[in-house]
Amino acid sequence: MGWQTYIIKCNDGSLYTGITIDLEKRLAAHNAGKGAKYTASRRPVNLVYREDASNRSEASKREHAIKRLTRDAKLALCTKQNGSR
Repeated sequence: MGWQTYIIKCNDGSLYTGITIDLEKRLAAHNAGKGAKYTASRRPVNLVYREDASNRSEASKREHAIKRLTRDAKLALCTKQNGSR
């Protein structure tokens, strides 16, 4: 298991981007209200995007790049990934 960058969609429709080494555990933490202060009041959350990274530094850089995108660009990224499966 390696590092991953992910986007989750919160119950209020907002998007949250983060990194983790254990995506299942992290999503469970978000949905239990213990993942991040931001998502605690916006549960439940659903995974809409994920991408693998070779190390923490790469994952953090990608997280930062995604956070700088507009909402529409983030949604397009999610749609592109889901459409390619």
